[in-house]
Amino acid sequence: MPRPLGSSGRPLRRRSRETLDLRWLTARAWTNRWYPQGVDLGILDGRRTLAVSWFRQDRDRHHLASRVSFIDLERSRHRDVALVIEGPDGELEPARIHVGGLAWFGDRLFAAATMQGIWEFDLARLRTVRGADARRLTGSLRRSALVAVRTRIHPVALRCSFLGRVFDADGEPLPRVLIGEYRTGGDGRIGEFLMPAQEGDGFAAVEGGLIAPGIPHLQGAVRWGATYFASQSDQLRPGALWTGPAGALRRAAQPLPAGCQDLALDPDARMLWSLGEHPWRRVVRGIPFARLGIEHPPRRT
Repeated sequence: MPRPLGSSGRPLRRRSRETLDLRWLTARAWTNRWYPQGVDLGILDGRRTLAVSWFRQDRDRHHLASRVSFIDLERSRHRDVALVIEGPDGELEPARIHVGGLAWFGDRLFAAATMQGIWEFDLARLRTVRGADARRLTGSLRRSALVAVRTRIHPVALRCSFLGRVFDADGEPLPRVLIGEYRTGGDGRIGEFLMPAQEGDGFAAVEGGLIAPGIPHLQGAVRWGATYFASQSDQLRPGALWTGPAGALRRAAQPLPAGCQDLALDPDARMLWSLGEHPWRRVVRGIPFARLGIEHPPRRT
């Protein structure tokens, strides 16, 4: 497995009484070429890792590429992995998707592709590309780069703006995801689906798992037991967190970052993670479960 990158782009960790914030120390903090979107957690090289997805656009807002930054939460180091697709002739091309949400299951990384369903990428077979291929696939001047290749496209009868994990009331991960729609009005829906188990399977809708919370600008959703958590953006103002059972979500007192996006539950650290996309205001924020009313004892190691 490739080694982590150096420390030149490591995020800065800041802890307050209320949150744990990670902020970028490089041009990632202000660039308008790349925007962070999705977030989830998993294990990479045996270490607990936070994944943050980004999409790249040109001045006309056309999507050019996408990537995932894998952050080692203990060392605050990261590595970037470009998301790519393989053409019929084997030529690699950038995955030009919004990656509005992530769901990470072992070596399988699922990414929301908006109008194109859910795309699956294989983290067990990362490739290294060099020279012109590295520059073309990453949209940068890098001499070499890691890439994850798409293995499947999963059509879903929703807009697929975001993607989130599902846990039971004891904090055990379930083989399910929430897939939701960003809408400027209040007609965005959130559906619960069983994760595809093997080759040829698709996302199977859970009976009664489709809800319409009536919240405009939905950006992310996760579920802990019977409680849903959903994020709502409000331009440059702090985002709103909505919680509650299906059909009865209420706005919580805890604000989210300005330009908030995806959500991820972290039973190990007892955190709910979110992030803000706006230049100069970018942060990856962990909110303690205690502030959200989630009772979950620390896991034994």
